[in-house]
Amino acid sequence: MDQAAVDTASWINTPNHAEWPDDSEQEKNPYIRWRKMLWSWHKAMERGWEDQEFIKLVYEIDSAVNDTSGKGFEITPVGVWENASSAIPDSVLWKDETQNVGGSHKARHLMGLLLHLAVDAVETERRLAISSCGNAAIGAATLAKAVGRPIDVFIPTWASSTIVNKLEQLEAQIHVCERKKGYLGDPCIEAFHKAVDGGALAFGVQATENAMTLDGGRTIGWELAEALKEKPVEQILIQIGGGALLTSCAIGLFEAVKYNQIEKVPSIWAVQGEGCAPFNRAWEKIPKGESLKDTIKYCYEHRSNLMEPWHNPTGLATGILDDITYDWMGVARSLLMSGGGSVVATEEQIKFASELVPSFGINTEPTGAASLAGAIALIENGKISHESKTAVLLTGVDRS
Repeated sequence: MDQAAVDTASWINTPNHAEWPDDSEQEKNPYIRWRKMLWSWHKAMERGWEDQEFIKLVYEIDSAVNDTSGKGFEITPVGVWENASSAIPDSVLWKDETQNVGGSHKARHLMGLLLHLAVDAVETERRLAISSCGNAAIGAATLAKAVGRPIDVFIPTWASSTIVNKLEQLEAQIHVCERKKGYLGDPCIEAFHKAVDGGALAFGVQATENAMTLDGGRTIGWELAEALKEKPVEQILIQIGGGALLTSCAIGLFEAVKYNQIEKVPSIWAVQGEGCAPFNRAWEKIPKGESLKDTIKYCYEHRSNLMEPWHNPTGLATGILDDITYDWMGVARSLLMSGGGSVVATEEQIKFASELVPSFGINTEPTGAASLAGAIALIENGKISHESKTAVLLTGVDRS
Protein backbone atom coordinates (compact mmCIF):
# COMPACT_ATOMS: atom_id res chain seq x y z
CA MET A 1 0.00 0.00 0.00
CA ASP A 2 1.19 3.51 -0.89
CA GLN A 3 1.41 5.38 2.44
CA ALA A 4 1.68 8.70 0.60
CA ALA A 5 -1.67 8.01 -1.07
CA VAL A 6 -3.22 7.35 2.35
CA ASP A 7 -1.74 10.51 3.85
CA THR A 8 -2.93 12.74 1.00
CA ALA A 9 -6.40 11.24 0.48
CA SER A 10 -8.58 14.38 0.41
CA TRP A 11 -5.98 16.26 2.46
CA ILE A 12 -3.18 18.75 1.91
CA ASN A 13 -0.33 19.73 4.19
CA THR A 14 0.97 23.20 4.97
CA PRO A 15 3.65 24.47 2.57
CA ASN A 16 7.18 24.57 3.93
CA HIS A 17 8.11 28.08 5.08
CA ALA A 18 4.45 29.17 5.20
CA GLU A 19 3.80 32.32 7.23
CA TRP A 20 0.68 33.39 9.11
CA PRO A 21 -0.05 37.11 8.61
CA ASP A 22 0.92 39.56 11.32
CA ASP A 23 -1.87 40.77 13.62
CA SER A 24 -1.40 44.26 12.20
CA GLU A 25 -2.39 43.07 8.70
CA GLN A 26 -5.53 44.96 7.63
CA GLU A 27 -6.06 43.43 4.17
CA LYS A 28 -9.64 42.18 3.75
CA ASN A 29 -9.02 39.94 0.73
CA PRO A 30 -8.18 36.51 2.21
CA TYR A 31 -6.06 35.50 -0.79
CA ILE A 32 -3.77 38.44 -0.10
CA ARG A 33 -3.98 38.43 3.67
CA TRP A 34 -3.05 34.73 3.91
CA ARG A 35 -1.16 34.49 0.60
CA LYS A 36 1.98 33.12 2.27
CA MET A 37 -0.09 30.15 3.46
CA LEU A 38 -1.25 29.32 -0.08
CA TRP A 39 0.38 26.64 -2.21
CA SER A 40 -0.14 28.84 -5.28
CA TRP A 41 1.96 31.63 -3.71
CA HIS A 42 4.78 29.23 -2.85
CA LYS A 43 4.69 27.77 -6.36
CA ALA A 44 4.91 31.29 -7.81
CA MET A 45 7.87 32.19 -5.60
CA GLU A 46 9.68 28.98 -6.59
CA ARG A 47 9.25 30.02 -10.22
CA GLY A 48 10.86 33.38 -9.65
CA TRP A 49 7.85 35.60 -9.08
CA GLU A 50 8.01 38.62 -6.80
CA ASP A 51 5.52 38.92 -3.95
CA GLN A 52 4.05 42.06 -5.53
CA GLU A 53 3.43 40.16 -8.77
CA PHE A 54 1.25 37.65 -6.92
CA ILE A 55 -0.60 40.43 -5.10
CA LYS A 56 -1.22 42.13 -8.46
CA LEU A 57 -2.56 38.85 -9.89
CA VAL A 58 -5.05 38.47 -7.03
CA TYR A 59 -6.20 42.08 -7.39
CA GLU A 60 -6.66 41.68 -11.16
CA ILE A 61 -8.74 38.51 -10.83
CA ASP A 62 -10.72 39.98 -7.95
CA SER A 63 -11.46 43.12 -9.94
CA ALA A 64 -12.70 41.01 -12.86
CA VAL A 65 -14.88 38.94 -10.50
CA ASN A 66 -16.30 42.14 -9.03
CA ASP A 67 -17.10 43.45 -12.52
CA THR A 68 -18.88 40.18 -13.35
CA SER A 69 -20.82 39.58 -10.14
CA GLY A 70 -20.86 42.91 -8.30
CA LYS A 71 -18.86 41.42 -5.46
CA GLY A 72 -15.21 40.65 -4.83
CA PHE A 73 -13.53 38.44 -2.26
CA GLU A 74 -13.29 39.65 1.32
CA ILE A 75 -13.47 38.17 4.80
CA THR A 76 -17.11 37.18 5.35
CA PRO A 77 -19.15 38.39 8.34
CA VAL A 78 -19.33 36.62 11.69
CA GLY A 79 -21.60 37.23 14.64
CA VAL A 80 -23.17 35.59 17.67
CA TRP A 81 -26.75 34.69 18.48
CA GLU A 82 -27.29 34.81 22.23
CA ASN A 83 -30.43 33.13 23.62
CA ALA A 84 -32.07 33.51 20.22
CA SER A 85 -34.29 30.40 20.36
CA SER A 86 -35.01 27.65 22.87
CA ALA A 87 -34.38 25.09 20.11
CA ILE A 88 -30.72 26.00 19.57
CA PRO A 89 -27.67 26.41 21.82
CA ASP A 90 -27.72 29.51 24.02
CA SER A 91 -24.64 30.91 22.27
CA VAL A 92 -24.10 30.32 18.55
CA LEU A 93 -21.21 31.83 16.61
CA TRP A 94 -22.17 32.07 12.96
CA LYS A 95 -20.21 32.76 9.78
CA ASP A 96 -22.24 34.11 6.87
CA GLU A 97 -21.08 32.74 3.52
CA THR A 98 -24.19 34.07 1.75
CA GLN A 99 -22.16 37.29 1.51
CA ASN A 100 -19.43 35.63 -0.55
CA VAL A 101 -18.87 35.68 -4.31
CA GLY A 102 -21.64 33.68 -6.00
CA GLY A 103 -23.68 33.60 -2.78
CA SER A 104 -21.85 30.72 -1.11
CA HIS A 105 -18.50 29.37 0.09
CA LYS A 106 -17.90 27.49 -3.17
CA ALA A 107 -15.99 30.29 -4.90
CA ARG A 108 -13.32 30.06 -2.17
CA HIS A 109 -12.18 26.71 -3.57
CA LEU A 110 -12.42 27.90 -7.15
CA MET A 111 -10.49 31.13 -6.63
CA GLY A 112 -7.71 28.97 -5.22
CA LEU A 113 -7.76 26.87 -8.40
CA LEU A 114 -7.77 29.98 -10.61
CA LEU A 115 -4.59 31.17 -8.93
CA HIS A 116 -2.94 27.84 -9.73
CA LEU A 117 -4.06 28.06 -13.37
CA ALA A 118 -2.61 31.57 -13.60
CA VAL A 119 0.70 30.62 -11.99
CA ASP A 120 0.91 27.55 -14.23
CA ALA A 121 0.10 29.76 -17.26
CA VAL A 122 -2.54 27.28 -18.47
CA GLU A 123 -3.90 28.42 -21.84
CA THR A 124 -7.10 30.45 -21.42
CA GLU A 125 -8.98 28.71 -24.25
CA ARG A 126 -8.78 25.31 -22.54
CA ARG A 127 -12.24 24.38 -21.25
CA LEU A 128 -13.05 24.09 -17.57
CA ALA A 129 -15.54 21.52 -16.26
CA ILE A 130 -17.58 21.09 -13.10
CA SER A 131 -20.28 18.74 -11.83
CA SER A 132 -22.67 20.52 -9.48
CA CYS A 133 -26.27 20.83 -8.36
CA GLY A 134 -26.21 24.56 -7.68
CA ASN A 135 -23.92 26.85 -5.72
CA ALA A 136 -20.65 25.37 -6.97
CA ALA A 137 -21.84 25.67 -10.56
CA ILE A 138 -22.67 29.34 -10.08
CA GLY A 139 -19.37 29.99 -8.34
CA ALA A 140 -17.44 28.26 -11.12
CA ALA A 141 -19.35 29.97 -13.92
CA THR A 142 -18.93 33.36 -12.25
CA LEU A 143 -15.16 32.99 -11.99
CA ALA A 144 -14.83 31.46 -15.46
CA LYS A 145 -16.72 34.36 -17.05
CA ALA A 146 -14.67 36.87 -15.06
CA VAL A 147 -11.38 35.59 -16.47
CA GLY A 148 -12.69 34.70 -19.92
CA ARG A 149 -12.40 30.91 -19.69
CA PRO A 150 -15.01 28.60 -21.32
CA ILE A 151 -16.75 26.21 -18.92
CA ASP A 152 -18.94 23.11 -19.16
CA VAL A 153 -21.34 22.65 -16.25
CA PHE A 154 -22.93 19.25 -15.62
CA ILE A 155 -26.14 19.56 -13.59
CA PRO A 156 -28.91 17.14 -12.50
CA THR A 157 -32.42 17.18 -13.94
CA TRP A 158 -33.79 18.61 -10.69
CA ALA A 159 -31.56 21.70 -10.66
CA SER A 160 -33.75 24.73 -10.01
CA SER A 161 -34.76 27.05 -12.83
CA THR A 162 -33.17 29.89 -10.85
CA ILE A 163 -29.80 28.12 -11.00
CA VAL A 164 -30.19 27.33 -14.71
CA ASN A 165 -31.16 30.91 -15.56
CA LYS A 166 -28.16 32.26 -13.66
CA LEU A 167 -25.82 29.83 -15.44
CA GLU A 168 -27.23 30.98 -18.79
CA GLN A 169 -26.61 34.61 -17.81
CA LEU A 170 -23.01 33.66 -17.02
CA GLU A 171 -22.68 32.06 -20.49
CA ALA A 172 -21.82 28.61 -19.16
CA GLN A 173 -22.32 25.59 -21.42
CA ILE A 174 -24.99 23.62 -19.54
CA HIS A 175 -25.30 19.83 -19.71
CA VAL A 176 -28.35 18.31 -17.96
CA CYS A 177 -27.58 14.75 -16.83
CA GLU A 178 -30.43 12.29 -16.35
CA ARG A 179 -30.13 9.44 -13.85
CA LYS A 180 -30.41 6.05 -15.53
CA LYS A 181 -32.91 3.61 -14.08
CA GLY A 182 -31.21 1.13 -11.76
CA TYR A 183 -27.92 3.03 -11.90
CA LEU A 184 -26.24 3.84 -8.60
CA GLY A 185 -23.92 6.80 -8.84
CA ASP A 186 -24.06 10.42 -9.94
CA PRO A 187 -24.68 10.82 -13.70
CA CYS A 188 -23.25 14.36 -13.53
CA ILE A 189 -19.94 13.05 -12.20
CA GLU A 190 -19.86 10.40 -14.94
CA ALA A 191 -20.35 13.04 -17.65
CA PHE A 192 -17.83 15.34 -15.96
CA HIS A 193 -15.23 12.55 -16.00
CA LYS A 194 -15.77 12.08 -19.73
CA ALA A 195 -15.13 15.80 -20.26
CA VAL A 196 -11.93 15.68 -18.21
CA ASP A 197 -10.80 12.56 -20.09
CA GLY A 198 -11.36 14.59 -23.25
CA GLY A 199 -9.02 17.35 -22.13
CA ALA A 200 -11.11 19.65 -19.93
CA LEU A 201 -9.66 20.91 -16.65
CA ALA A 202 -11.36 19.82 -13.43
CA PHE A 203 -12.67 23.09 -11.96
CA GLY A 204 -14.81 21.84 -9.13
CA VAL A 205 -14.94 21.41 -5.40
CA GLN A 206 -14.00 17.75 -5.02
CA ALA A 207 -10.45 17.20 -3.82
CA THR A 208 -10.65 13.69 -5.27
CA GLU A 209 -10.60 15.39 -8.69
CA ASN A 210 -8.16 18.21 -7.88
CA ALA A 211 -6.49 18.29 -4.46
CA MET A 212 -5.74 22.00 -4.78
CA THR A 213 -9.45 22.74 -4.40
CA LEU A 214 -8.57 22.51 -0.70
CA ASP A 215 -5.91 25.23 -1.06
CA GLY A 216 -8.24 28.21 -1.42
CA GLY A 217 -10.91 26.49 0.65
CA ARG A 218 -8.69 26.75 3.72
CA THR A 219 -9.38 30.51 3.81
CA ILE A 220 -12.66 29.83 5.62
CA GLY A 221 -10.79 28.01 8.39
CA TRP A 222 -8.28 30.83 8.74
CA GLU A 223 -11.03 33.43 8.90
CA LEU A 224 -12.99 31.36 11.41
CA ALA A 225 -9.87 31.01 13.56
CA GLU A 226 -9.69 34.79 13.89
CA ALA A 227 -13.28 34.81 15.16
CA LEU A 228 -12.56 31.94 17.57
CA LYS A 229 -9.73 33.93 19.16
CA GLU A 230 -12.37 36.38 20.36
CA LYS A 231 -15.20 33.91 20.89
CA PRO A 232 -14.04 30.31 21.50
CA VAL A 233 -16.57 27.49 21.08
CA GLU A 234 -16.78 23.82 22.03
CA GLN A 235 -18.02 22.46 18.71
CA ILE A 236 -18.45 23.48 15.08
CA LEU A 237 -21.26 22.13 12.90
CA ILE A 238 -20.54 21.93 9.17
CA GLN A 239 -22.91 20.57 6.53
CA ILE A 240 -21.39 18.12 4.06
CA GLY A 241 -22.30 17.09 0.54
CA GLY A 242 -19.02 16.23 -1.14
CA GLY A 243 -17.04 17.06 2.01
CA ALA A 244 -14.46 19.56 0.72
CA LEU A 245 -15.85 22.46 2.78
CA LEU A 246 -15.50 20.66 6.10
CA THR A 247 -12.09 19.27 5.15
CA SER A 248 -10.75 22.65 4.04
CA CYS A 249 -12.11 24.41 7.10
CA ALA A 250 -10.60 21.79 9.40
CA ILE A 251 -7.17 22.00 7.76
CA GLY A 252 -7.26 25.78 8.14
CA LEU A 253 -8.17 25.48 11.82
CA PHE A 254 -5.43 22.95 12.54
CA GLU A 255 -2.99 25.32 10.86
CA ALA A 256 -4.24 28.12 13.11
CA VAL A 257 -3.29 25.97 16.11
CA LYS A 258 0.12 25.28 14.55
CA TYR A 259 0.73 29.01 14.21
CA ASN A 260 -0.47 29.75 17.77
CA GLN A 261 -3.62 31.59 16.72
CA ILE A 262 -6.00 29.39 18.74
CA GLU A 263 -5.29 26.86 21.50
CA LYS A 264 -7.21 23.93 20.02
CA VAL A 265 -9.63 23.03 17.28
CA PRO A 266 -13.19 22.63 18.60
CA SER A 267 -14.95 19.32 18.03
CA ILE A 268 -16.05 19.24 14.39
CA TRP A 269 -19.40 17.64 13.55
CA ALA A 270 -20.42 16.67 10.02
CA VAL A 271 -24.10 17.30 9.26
CA GLN A 272 -26.18 15.45 6.69
CA GLY A 273 -29.93 15.14 6.14
CA GLU A 274 -31.86 11.94 6.73
CA GLY A 275 -32.69 11.65 3.01
CA CYS A 276 -29.02 11.45 2.00
CA ALA A 277 -26.42 10.48 4.58
CA PRO A 278 -23.72 8.34 2.93
CA PHE A 279 -20.97 9.73 5.15
CA ASN A 280 -22.85 8.93 8.36
CA ARG A 281 -23.36 5.36 7.16
CA ALA A 282 -19.63 5.05 6.48
CA TRP A 283 -18.70 6.74 9.78
CA GLU A 284 -20.72 4.21 11.76
CA LYS A 285 -18.74 1.36 10.16
CA ILE A 286 -15.32 2.82 10.98
CA PRO A 287 -13.75 1.12 14.04
CA LYS A 288 -12.88 3.75 16.64
CA GLY A 289 -10.23 3.54 19.34
CA GLU A 290 -7.22 2.83 17.14
CA SER A 291 -4.51 5.40 16.41
CA LEU A 292 -5.34 8.07 13.84
CA LYS A 293 -2.83 6.56 11.42
CA ASP A 294 -4.28 3.06 11.72
CA THR A 295 -7.87 4.29 11.42
CA ILE A 296 -7.16 6.32 8.29
CA LYS A 297 -5.28 3.34 6.87
CA TYR A 298 -8.34 1.17 7.56
CA CYS A 299 -10.57 3.72 5.80
CA TYR A 300 -8.31 3.75 2.76
CA GLU A 301 -8.05 -0.04 2.54
CA HIS A 302 -11.82 -0.51 2.90
CA ARG A 303 -12.93 2.64 1.05
CA SER A 304 -15.10 0.90 -1.55
CA ASN A 305 -17.04 -0.95 1.14
CA LEU A 306 -17.32 1.99 3.53
CA MET A 307 -18.41 4.69 1.08
CA GLU A 308 -21.21 3.42 -1.13
CA PRO A 309 -23.66 5.50 -3.20
CA TRP A 310 -26.85 6.53 -1.43
CA HIS A 311 -29.94 5.26 -3.23
CA ASN A 312 -32.39 7.98 -4.32
CA PRO A 313 -31.08 11.07 -2.46
CA THR A 314 -33.92 13.35 -1.37
CA GLY A 315 -34.34 16.33 0.92
CA LEU A 316 -34.93 20.05 1.33
CA ALA A 317 -31.20 20.72 1.55
CA THR A 318 -30.57 20.06 -2.14
CA GLY A 319 -26.98 21.33 -1.98
CA ILE A 320 -25.88 18.36 0.12
CA LEU A 321 -27.60 15.57 -1.82
CA ASP A 322 -24.34 14.11 -3.15
CA ASP A 323 -24.94 10.37 -3.26
CA ILE A 324 -21.27 9.88 -2.39
CA THR A 325 -19.29 12.03 0.04
CA TYR A 326 -16.35 12.29 -2.33
CA ASP A 327 -13.88 13.71 0.19
CA TRP A 328 -15.14 11.53 3.02
CA MET A 329 -11.64 10.51 4.08
CA GLY A 330 -10.76 14.14 4.69
CA VAL A 331 -13.98 14.52 6.67
CA ALA A 332 -13.25 11.39 8.73
CA ARG A 333 -9.71 12.57 9.45
CA SER A 334 -11.06 15.97 10.57
CA LEU A 335 -13.59 14.44 12.95
CA LEU A 336 -11.09 11.99 14.40
CA MET A 337 -8.43 14.66 14.93
CA SER A 338 -10.87 17.08 16.59
CA GLY A 339 -12.85 14.58 18.66
CA GLY A 340 -16.05 15.33 16.76
CA GLY A 341 -18.60 13.12 15.08
CA SER A 342 -21.41 12.75 12.57
CA VAL A 343 -25.02 13.84 13.02
CA VAL A 344 -28.06 13.36 10.80
CA ALA A 345 -30.73 16.07 10.85
CA THR A 346 -34.35 15.26 10.15
CA GLU A 347 -36.27 17.04 7.40
CA GLU A 348 -38.31 18.73 10.12
CA GLN A 349 -35.15 20.05 11.79
CA ILE A 350 -33.77 21.31 8.46
CA LYS A 351 -37.07 23.01 7.63
CA PHE A 352 -37.19 24.66 11.06
CA ALA A 353 -33.59 25.88 10.80
CA SER A 354 -34.16 27.19 7.27
CA GLU A 355 -37.02 29.32 8.57
CA LEU A 356 -35.25 30.37 11.78
CA VAL A 357 -32.03 31.71 10.23
CA PRO A 358 -33.80 34.16 7.86
CA SER A 359 -35.85 35.40 10.82
CA PHE A 360 -32.50 36.43 12.34
CA GLY A 361 -31.71 38.49 9.25
CA ILE A 362 -29.51 36.13 7.20
CA ASN A 363 -31.00 35.15 3.84
CA THR A 364 -30.00 31.50 3.67
CA GLU A 365 -31.72 28.45 2.21
CA PRO A 366 -32.10 24.92 3.65
CA THR A 367 -28.59 23.77 2.70
CA GLY A 368 -27.08 26.89 4.21
CA ALA A 369 -29.03 26.40 7.43
CA ALA A 370 -28.38 22.65 7.69
CA SER A 371 -25.50 23.26 10.10
CA LEU A 372 -27.91 24.81 12.59
CA ALA A 373 -30.28 21.88 12.03
CA GLY A 374 -27.37 19.67 13.08
CA ALA A 375 -27.01 21.62 16.32
CA ILE A 376 -30.72 21.17 16.97
CA ALA A 377 -30.33 17.42 16.35
CA LEU A 378 -27.38 17.20 18.76
CA ILE A 379 -29.42 18.87 21.49
CA GLU A 380 -32.45 16.65 20.87
CA ASN A 381 -30.20 13.57 20.83
CA GLY A 382 -28.62 14.59 24.13
CA LYS A 383 -25.13 14.88 22.58
CA ILE A 384 -24.72 18.52 23.65
CA SER A 385 -26.50 20.82 26.07
CA HIS A 386 -28.03 24.22 25.49
CA GLU A 387 -25.05 25.67 27.37
CA SER A 388 -22.55 24.24 24.85
CA LYS A 389 -20.95 27.08 22.91
CA THR A 390 -21.41 26.25 19.24
CA ALA A 391 -20.35 27.56 15.82
CA VAL A 392 -22.15 27.07 12.49
CA LEU A 393 -21.37 27.88 8.87
CA LEU A 394 -24.27 29.42 6.92
CA THR A 395 -23.20 28.42 3.46
CA GLY A 396 -25.69 29.41 0.77
CA VAL A 397 -27.98 32.32 -0.12
CA ASP A 398 -31.69 31.79 -0.78
CA ARG A 399 -32.16 32.38 -4.51
CA SER A 400 -35.93 31.84 -4.58
